[in-house]
Amino acid sequence: MGRLTYEGSVSLEVDDRTLLHLQIVIGNKLKRGEPFHFTWTHDPMEGGGRTSIWIHPGAQLVYKFSSRRRQELNRSWMDALMSGANSASGMYLLREPSES
Repeated sequence: MGRLTYEGSVSLEVDDRTLLHLQIVIGNKLKRGEPFHFTWTHDPMEGGGRTSIWIHPGAQLVYKFSSRRRQELNRSWMDALMSGANSASGMYLLREPSES
């Protein structure tokens, strides 16, 4: 499992493939100077609820991958994540769609 850590205190554990897609979408938004909200839900077995963070160019982000191997990219998934990041409600962590 990989980990995205925000501002040294909030973290999200996801598989490396998901983390890579998040890194690319977040990186592209920040390169353009476009801040946005990023929200994910928590498993009910872990108390449920959701976390939402404000991603901005000055934010401290750390991407920690568990594997050295780079994953294949799914363009449909990146497009869906980017579409959310560009919306008023911000980006939500989505399951990977099938490649079309």
